[in-house]
Amino acid sequence: MTATTQQPTAATSSTRYRPTVDASPSRRIASLDIVRGIIMVLMAIDHVRVYSAVPAGGPQLGVFFTRWVTHFSAPGFAFLAGTGAFLYGRKVRDTRELAAYLVTRGLFLVLLELTVLRLSWTFNVDFAGYNLAGVLWMLGWCMVLMGGLVWLPTAAVTVVGLLVVFAQAVFVPISNALPSAIGKFLYLGGGVQAGPFPIAILYVIVPWVGVMAAGYGFGAVMAMDADRRRRWCYAIGGVATAAFVIVASILAAGAHPGPDTPPFLIRVLAQRKYPASPLFLLMTLGPTIAFIPVAERLSGWLAKTMDVFGRVPLFFYILHIPLIHALACVVSLMREGRVDPWLFANHPLDPGPAPAGYRWSLALLYAVWLVALGILYVACRWYAGVKARRASRWLRYV
Repeated sequence: MTATTQQPTAATSSTRYRPTVDASPSRRIASLDIVRGIIMVLMAIDHVRVYSAVPAGGPQLGVFFTRWVTHFSAPGFAFLAGTGAFLYGRKVRDTRELAAYLVTRGLFLVLLELTVLRLSWTFNVDFAGYNLAGVLWMLGWCMVLMGGLVWLPTAAVTVVGLLVVFAQAVFVPISNALPSAIGKFLYLGGGVQAGPFPIAILYVIVPWVGVMAAGYGFGAVMAMDADRRRRWCYAIGGVATAAFVIVASILAAGAHPGPDTPPFLIRVLAQRKYPASPLFLLMTLGPTIAFIPVAERLSGWLAKTMDVFGRVPLFFYILHIPLIHALACVVSLMREGRVDPWLFANHPLDPGPAPAGYRWSLALLYAVWLVALGILYVACRWYAGVKARRASRWLRYV
């Protein structure tokens, strides 16, 4: 299988960029990097929103869709992490090496969540009062579990993943029957006490480990030749999206109308994220999968920019939260003549009410987002170049 065009590295420039579609074990699939980069960019909108005091949704369409577009991030993270694990497994010597990598990288992500990311979100050191189990926590523990699942045949991993996603309701009684902390960790979410440290569990294991396992199975699709891969992506993404539209529309149409009932479109799109419902995952993963063949045909500066972000997603993630937090402090200093103490509270889950008059406009929110992306692009391009030039086993982890 050969690439249709030559892809420039992140450290080089090209007047007309077009991603490779080569799925050979020794090469990256640039369409996945582009999609992953778009996911990172959308995620950053929500994390600017955290410090803007703009609510996470609501009846105003601008606010609702500012939050809604970011819903594609967590499912994309988990799903493509599974796909990446499958493709990485084609490069290593055996399953043992793949499993060891998944377990060690997963534990590394959990450690990052509870240390670096904890400090980045809050800019405080009140570890005895607040700790967050967020996206990296979820991805990390799911990778640890995938370290066991990858010993099964790919088809079996896929079936397990789909069962966890679509039969997740069975985990409600299971979680309630388990000790409280384990049940919350598995599916229920909420606060747990780990010795002297409280942990607020935002992202639970179910259904996300199922999403990652399904993404692992999808890796077999991405290993196909380009034409078959496109057909399968359109078919899987199209069926998932259509299933969401039909079921969600029926449920929304059956809602009892009232004075506070939101419009039909918002009822369709406002699906449960914590824990992620099957409809939420169909809504987000269906279009994501269907977009992958489109990403193969993207060209120009936008494709190149997204490719750079997607090549170093963990570096982007680690850097973007303290950067956005710092930019929020700068905005506060410019608007108020001081850095508001609210910016040192327990973001993003428990910061308390924002001070009166603090809330940003959507225009300011998106302006800060663009500034952050500009800074992140320079940093990510540099780091992508470092990874391309150096064959260090440690660079695989970031």
